[in-house]
Amino acid sequence: MNSNFIRRWRQSNWVTILILGITVLIFLGETLTGGSQSPQVLVNWGAKYDPLVQIGQWWRLITPIFVHIGFMHIFVNGFTLYYIGGAVEQMIGHWRFALIYLLSGLSGNLMSFALGGAAVSAGASTALFGLFGVYIALGVIFDDSYYLRQTGRQFLMLAIFNLVFDLMASGIDIWGHIGGLIGGFLLISAFALPGQKFRKGVAWQASASIAFLAICAFLYWLGMVR
Repeated sequence: MNSNFIRRWRQSNWVTILILGITVLIFLGETLTGGSQSPQVLVNWGAKYDPLVQIGQWWRLITPIFVHIGFMHIFVNGFTLYYIGGAVEQMIGHWRFALIYLLSGLSGNLMSFALGGAAVSAGASTALFGLFGVYIALGVIFDDSYYLRQTGRQFLMLAIFNLVFDLMASGIDIWGHIGGLIGGFLLISAFALPGQKFRKGVAWQASASIAFLAICAFLYWLGMVR
């Protein structure tokens, strides 16, 4: 029985569920402490606010992926996380998914910090765009797989559609979305999938790792000096 439980646990999307659960709890905390649309409440719960990042509160480049502004914001992002996140977790494994989700959110918030405005911002969309980047990269890496190649193209079109929508809508952080997308693409390019050798070679893997670190370092520097 214990072995069956462990096997089911390993095969489940427990990281996705854990992240979603934390996100919902934080949203309830926002609601109970003044409302999820109050800028001060959002800042209190970890939203990104550039002046605070610039004085040393670097964790605000990660915590915003768990903070949301209004019910529709968390509903749409939570729905996307549950379905797309669960599928990605099953495909690439638990620890890869956790790292890519968090680090894509980081790269997205870094690009927003460096190139966006100083307004309070929050939401999981930086990390979710990282998941789009995962699918796009897998379509490139496994170009002999019809399924992954077609899925990658579909997610590329979905990402483009969303970015075009960002340009036409107000209050949406397009730089955060672009940064998350790039981060997800580079991060999955740096990892081999479970049980498979890396398809593009060590040089591709090393280049993706170096590129991710270099981009993040440059964006952090740019955000601190601008």
